[in-house]
Amino acid sequence: MSVRQEVRKEVEQLRDEIRQHDHRYYVDSAPIISDLEYDRLLEKLKQFERQHPELITPDSPTQRIGDQPVSDLNQVDHRLPMLSIDNTYSVEDLRKYGQRITKLLDGEEPEWVVELKIDGVAVSLAYQQGQLDFALTRGNGKVGDDITHNVRTISDVPLRLIGKAIPPTLEVRGEVFMTNSDLVKLNEQQQAKGAAPYANTRNVTAGSIRLLDPRVCAERTLHVFCHGVGYVEGLNAKSHMEFLDEIRAYGLPATPYVKCCSSMDAAIEYCEQVIQELHDLDFEVDGLVLKVNSFAQRERLGSTTKSPRWLIAYKFEKYEGVTRLDQIRVQVGKTGAITPVAELSPIELAGTTVSRASLHNADEIQRKDVRVGDVVVVEKAGKIIPHIVRVEKHERQGKLAPFEFPTHCPECDTKLEKDDGGVYIRCPNLYCAAQVRERIRYFATRNAMDIEGLGDKLVEQLVASKLVSDYADLYRLTEEQLVKLERVGKGSANNLLQAVGASRSRGLARLLNALSIRHVGVRVANILADHFGQMRQLEQASVEEMSQINEIGETIAQSVFDYVHGDFGGNAIRQLGEVGVDMKVEDNTAVGNRLEGKTLVVTGKLTQFTRDEIHDLIGAQGGRAASSVSKKTDYLIAGENAGSKLAKAQELGVEVISEGDFRDLVE
Repeated sequence: MSVRQEVRKEVEQLRDEIRQHDHRYYVDSAPIISDLEYDRLLEKLKQFERQHPELITPDSPTQRIGDQPVSDLNQVDHRLPMLSIDNTYSVEDLRKYGQRITKLLDGEEPEWVVELKIDGVAVSLAYQQGQLDFALTRGNGKVGDDITHNVRTISDVPLRLIGKAIPPTLEVRGEVFMTNSDLVKLNEQQQAKGAAPYANTRNVTAGSIRLLDPRVCAERTLHVFCHGVGYVEGLNAKSHMEFLDEIRAYGLPATPYVKCCSSMDAAIEYCEQVIQELHDLDFEVDGLVLKVNSFAQRERLGSTTKSPRWLIAYKFEKYEGVTRLDQIRVQVGKTGAITPVAELSPIELAGTTVSRASLHNADEIQRKDVRVGDVVVVEKAGKIIPHIVRVEKHERQGKLAPFEFPTHCPECDTKLEKDDGGVYIRCPNLYCAAQVRERIRYFATRNAMDIEGLGDKLVEQLVASKLVSDYADLYRLTEEQLVKLERVGKGSANNLLQAVGASRSRGLARLLNALSIRHVGVRVANILADHFGQMRQLEQASVEEMSQINEIGETIAQSVFDYVHGDFGGNAIRQLGEVGVDMKVEDNTAVGNRLEGKTLVVTGKLTQFTRDEIHDLIGAQGGRAASSVSKKTDYLIAGENAGSKLAKAQELGVEVISEGDFRDLVE
């Protein structure tokens, strides 16, 4: 073998090695070498190519950044149109859509894939014989802008695919986006240059991907997730989940947090779960996309002139604002989780004044580098509690001290512990007064044991006076004990005792929800109650038996098993049995569906419910709690000092009801 052949062979081996490391880093998120080692490999390849420029190829990892700007963006026809997606903001519309699809498939219930709807710029990536050929924007759906020169600078996008049996022609659709943390860095650079900061990640992405100079685009640190099929020849996959696995094997970054669900109800449940966890993401999401999994079924369903029939976007309205973080305090939850809460300078979002936002956990504070005194971007999306999206570090004044998360419980001073493999820090003392208060408060809520009259202040008094330290103590209370408490008269004491007595017959589903078992909410409680019928049967079930129940799974099963067989949970169940609490399914225990298909909006100051309670009750009754009033709104629940939403409802002729009216409606 000649020296030239040896060099060529070594260069190709080096390129393949770098591509494998790119795949591990960008696709698998599991690098096996350090950044320094990677940089050394790349520098070694550059040296070879400088010495032998005739060996440079367009798909070499060194050719990410083009040398010269393009003169303009050429327009290119899509080989297959990039159609738009129908969307809805309503859970009920999702169910109706699922019913229509099943009907179109002659009664077949399809599998549904749920994906994040990334708030970025749509892109089409075309590969020929495994090499990146061109990249286009969506454009008008038929014709897009050629942005190949900029896409080549995105490290997520392989210039050459890896693996065997790669389709000769492969076009994938995806989304180009920027992370919030990268926007923070970019705005700091903008400030250093005396330039204006960028408002949000989508605007930066849309502007960057269409730049004529790829060197500028390369400085913006863009990313890509691939989620769709374009024009292909030789694809092996027969379903969407198989497709994602296949392109992942080729080195393409497939969209994350994907789940395949056996029914539309299960898909909706997963949607609601994901929405509650959006704060964990470092990129912006403006909805979720539900797709029929089977390619054969997609073919049967076809498309309209505007959009495919086999997918729909479930969107939620998002509102953002900029304010200052005045303080961070921590609170102890019913499962012992220590949750940091941001105290904000009040800001108006979606017609309500926001002065607090959840920071969720210690890792989030550290990841976002949130400090007291910072200027922060706050987001409110749908019925999710407001959260901090990012810190505007370019606005940071002076040296602000990092937040020090407490090492001991602020209530009982017990040393805190972090979940194994998790992000939550908890107080392990199950008898911590703060946990007892939160558990008792939740036990009395409407979706749990529904004990009217047992409000937060009374719960605080009962726990502080040692009258109540567990659930069963509520059923041992006497009139004599209650009237000694502040602002509790004989009449209110008797009313409370009657309400407590009535709660004995709520049934198994409500009880399971009321016990604050980790990972068990209204839906899981009803599934378990329907399956086992009575507590004794649930106690006798193994983890394996529970995990085989549809929608339960191993994590929930293990949590329930540990609770009912643990000292604390087992004792709580035994004592509740001793005081006569019913632990079997009754015909009237299942959560009703009195609001099935209805959309409700809540506004103003509430006096009979907390905001979370009324939203939970709407959902439990089959309704949808929306964040803004529209023609599709069925009811506006107006509390005190209702403002713009009330005016909008009156303008549109939406029925306005009080909290009392709402109570009558659901009870």
